[in-house]
Amino acid sequence: EPCSHQGRTPSCADALIRTGLARVVAAGPDPNPQVNGQGFERMAAAGIRVDTGLMQAQAEALNAGFFKRMRSDRPWIRVKLALSLDGKASLANGVSQWITGPAARADVQQWRARSSAIMTGVETVLADDPSLNVRLDGCERQPLRVIVDSRWRTPASAATLKLPGTVLIAGLESNEIPPGVRDNGPELLRLPANAEGRVDLHALTAALAERALNEVHVEAGPTLAGALLDAELVDELLLYQAPLLLGSGARDAFVLPPIQEMSQRQHLQKLDSVVLGDDLRLRFRPEYREN
Repeated sequence: EPCSHQGRTPSCADALIRTGLARVVAAGPDPNPQVNGQGFERMAAAGIRVDTGLMQAQAEALNAGFFKRMRSDRPWIRVKLALSLDGKASLANGVSQWITGPAARADVQQWRARSSAIMTGVETVLADDPSLNVRLDGCERQPLRVIVDSRWRTPASAATLKLPGTVLIAGLESNEIPPGVRDNGPELLRLPANAEGRVDLHALTAALAERALNEVHVEAGPTLAGALLDAELVDELLLYQAPLLLGSGARDAFVLPPIQEMSQRQHLQKLDSVVLGDDLRLRFRPEYREN
């Protein structure tokens, strides 16, 4: 829908009216409360025929994060994991570099680049010291880098703190922040605790939405990945499966509560699958049970 309000740019609806168009075809309404049908109404009042609904689902899929944030005050959460064929995400000591091959790792950079933020947990920072940046030629915009760190344990030597761009560390408001955490200038976000004494992920995602972040790309260990899924905050799973086995001592991809009945199992809607070198990329949409 063409916007109807004055923001950083003038109203698109007014611009279309001035052109003298006879007909406008749009996929659907803009869910932004400042628009939400008003653009269509303004054009119709000016005598323009307005037709909507053309490929609306496909249009929304192109900008899923924006629609999610406008409708629920939450960003679109995508969790990326690299897995062995037996469903393991790392060795018992936490080492996960590298499960997948170069083609899969290059593909991940594209998903990072389209995101508003890249998020991980402090355990991943301590184990892997990831950069959490986009490494693509010509990519000038770096997403916000978010570390979920309940006890403020992120070391001042962390690689991601030394790179250009903004780092946000989210920890518990009840815990004291050590002086070293402030080194290298990260932003600090104090949040309430959940029942397990960790950062309340609902509060965190709401805070990220308040920053107008549409898509959050998560690359984290099994604890944070599982907590997001258990809290029903994950909108998309991006799984890269490699043709190898890590064995029974390796770490699972998710830490999730045990279930007692098959009716409690988590269903996933498959979106697509793509072969990348020797690896397979799978995308799923979690299907949550009605409360």
